[in-house]
Amino acid sequence: MSLYLEHFGLREPPFRITPDTDFFFTGANRGPTLDALIYAITQDEGIVKVTGEVGSGKTMLCRMLLERLPANVETLYLANPSLSRQEILGAIADELGIPADGKASHSLTRALQEALIARYAEGKRVVLLIDEAHAMPAESLEEIRLLSNLESKAAKLLQIALFAQPELDERLAATDMRQLRERITQHFNLMPLKQGDVAAYIEFRLRAAGYCGPNPFSDEGVAMIARLSEGLSRRINILADKSLLAAYSAGGHKVDVEEIKIAAHDAHFSPLHPKPAPNIAPLLWGLAGTGAAALLIWLTFATIRHASRASDDDQLVASPLPTTQAEKRLQPAAEPPAKQKKIRFAPLTRQHLAQYDQWIIDAPDTHYFIQLLATDATNTGQIEGFLARINEILDPSQVRAYRSSLSGRDRVGVIFGDYANREEAIEAMQALPESIKAVQPFPRQVSKLR
Repeated sequence: MSLYLEHFGLREPPFRITPDTDFFFTGANRGPTLDALIYAITQDEGIVKVTGEVGSGKTMLCRMLLERLPANVETLYLANPSLSRQEILGAIADELGIPADGKASHSLTRALQEALIARYAEGKRVVLLIDEAHAMPAESLEEIRLLSNLESKAAKLLQIALFAQPELDERLAATDMRQLRERITQHFNLMPLKQGDVAAYIEFRLRAAGYCGPNPFSDEGVAMIARLSEGLSRRINILADKSLLAAYSAGGHKVDVEEIKIAAHDAHFSPLHPKPAPNIAPLLWGLAGTGAAALLIWLTFATIRHASRASDDDQLVASPLPTTQAEKRLQPAAEPPAKQKKIRFAPLTRQHLAQYDQWIIDAPDTHYFIQLLATDATNTGQIEGFLARINEILDPSQVRAYRSSLSGRDRVGVIFGDYANREEAIEAMQALPESIKAVQPFPRQVSKLR
């Protein structure tokens, strides 16, 4: 992807698909939506919902919230929507520094309420941001509704923001979701970008990446990108990136329809809203004998081939996204090893577990670090391989691994650095190599590990 940077005079890749807040586009109502979200979360007393199609920019908006919310707002980020009811409580308790192991749901809820009351007394607000909320089990959505009931005499103790695909609206329309639906007081919808917005978006990303010349994308090329991407920012990024590479490969500096065609062929996008299959029953009824049977067999195999291609296309579109670790970012705090299963970790993992044990003794609670990875403790090969890779590009002395099971699962987390405040951690995170940014790291406070 960096092959064409010097060719076009770019400082960095302009069309990465991983969220980078330096490239937040405020056009197409994104900026006002962010401002409205910040106001709703800091002033409102209901649940806030943000919906948008896959690749419309929900995660970017969520990242911007994490950076822009006032200092008195403590954010809890839940990226794994498949957590059970008890696991959600455990994850939230972990973020608030509450030991969750062995507590029943009602005891854990009471402990959460006490912790939230203490923060409210200190003038702090606590916000729970839930990504991919449309994929949450029904019982977990019900738990979210119950958590929204936690309150003092004067105000709600926990503000909740749901980020989801439009499927969430379909689920909320069900009768058994009525109580949760009525608690959502603010609704935001990220609409796909229109053609004029696509042109402004591409121009903005190029300038943010250091481009100084005339826009290399022709009007016809932009119109084609707008049509093929259906206005989704992730698809725009993929097409724009591939078309710049095509222009570079051809030795040119102009991105026109031919380059976009090459990019589209390589991207293999599936239609966002595929057309329904034609009704062939009248045709079949109008035919008789072996001819009808032959046609039916042909249509059956054609349908199978089409479904197979659609499945392959979906995989091709999704393959660039580093979602495995991104969906497992919320980590539990450390627990005494005596309560954890006996697992034989590889040498590098043991080394970094020991580094963590030494570091955590004196690390100030107010300091921050960067969370890089979280996975089941049994994935020893994945953990060892990840540590081996990042040790080649990061300072190994600043890489640490910790083990935890407070959320109900035995997990290992990999973290990096030690920073005096959140701002320093964010600045360091933005300077990380692209291969590290691909796992979607995020800043976290040392107190959360205890």
